[in-house]
Amino acid sequence: MKRMIRISNHTFVDWACFCREVVLNAFIDKKEKLGGIGVTVEIDESKFGRRKYHRGHRVEGQWIFGGYERGSGRVFMVAVEDRGRATLLPIIKDWILPGTTVISDFWKAYDCLQDEGYEHLKVNHSLHFKDPVTGAHSNSIESSWCAAKTSFSSSGRIKAHIPGNLARYMFEKRCDQMGLDRAVEFLTLAGLLYRDSVEPVDEVLDDDVDFE
Repeated sequence: MKRMIRISNHTFVDWACFCREVVLNAFIDKKEKLGGIGVTVEIDESKFGRRKYHRGHRVEGQWIFGGYERGSGRVFMVAVEDRGRATLLPIIKDWILPGTTVISDFWKAYDCLQDEGYEHLKVNHSLHFKDPVTGAHSNSIESSWCAAKTSFSSSGRIKAHIPGNLARYMFEKRCDQMGLDRAVEFLTLAGLLYRDSVEPVDEVLDDDVDFE
């Protein structure tokens, strides 16, 4: 890509950082909460990484926690250091509205959700993919993990870049769902981010300058 558009490595890195900053601001810092009464959100965790030495079951990488809102297809995905209740519960409260029907697996960190104002359904993945009684499943968020991982380049899995690349995936998914032009939408978001930090043209120009 850098060779095709003939830019230096330094410029390429700066542009990539700028793009991550724009989507992080729009989809993480100024998030729109998912869910609400009558809405279902699937939640799950996944590790983004690779099997060590390409064999065995040990996977080294970054844990990601996320949710998928049924109906709209909106998602959130955030990097986490662990999967404990103290880490996940604040994120759930930050991203999912009270009254939402939340579907999860049987991970113990989720046992408190019913007491936190959510309708909570669980599916035991060691027995089935869909609960035979309630019909609960988390297939949508699990499919989203696959799509997100596929969208990452090898360098995109560098720990420092993961939050920005998750936000980029959320941005691209939202554009595709709503039929938005990615370039136009990105420039709109960039304009909103920097609008308050750029001086109006009529304040920057010197009144004594003669352009004739």
